[in-house]
Amino acid sequence: MSRPISEARAPDNSDMKIISINAGKVSPLFVKDGATIHNIMSGIRKQPVEGQATVQPLGISGDEQADLTVHGGLDKAVYLYPLEHYPFWEAARAQALKQRDALLPGALGENLTTSGLLETELWVGDRLHIGDVIFAVTEPRSPCYKFGALLGFAHAVKKMLQSGYTGVYLKVIQPGQLRAGEDIKLVPGPRELSIAQINDRRLKGRQRDLF
Repeated sequence: MSRPISEARAPDNSDMKIISINAGKVSPLFVKDGATIHNIMSGIRKQPVEGQATVQPLGISGDEQADLTVHGGLDKAVYLYPLEHYPFWEAARAQALKQRDALLPGALGENLTTSGLLETELWVGDRLHIGDVIFAVTEPRSPCYKFGALLGFAHAVKKMLQSGYTGVYLKVIQPGQLRAGEDIKLVPGPRELSIAQINDRRLKGRQRDLF
């Protein structure tokens, strides 16, 4: 099981890599609300992209978002999620669903599955250089009910907020081409507001809803 996020060590740049590049089309997502099941259109389901992927100002070529009021756009063009948190979610699903299965890259709805790069090392404005592509870190994910539907249990939203395992959104500064396996270079920005600080504020703001 993953260590608590507060204990995560700052990684060396040489350890930072893209594990998988993922994209998905808008498709039906079935959301349970009591005895009612709603059919919601969503682009949250992602599958690994084979070979080279094109990064454009609004995201990975071939990727789609259904609700552009809360997803996508220039400041949330690409969603990055650490592979290190996958054991946490596998264990949470096993407890909630009484069955254990492996989660494949893209299972958290992310475009970039990475290793060696955690939320605790990232600040708003940090830049990630991957080949000829440059991203800027903008904010952590604020999970909604669709995330719970994706993982199969509603309190996944609470678990993401409580753990701080949110992943981060990225703005595309310089478009280009990406491949899985490429190294990531972290270039610090102004370091005025950290992703961990934003997550902490959001958690405190939703204490009444979560506990």
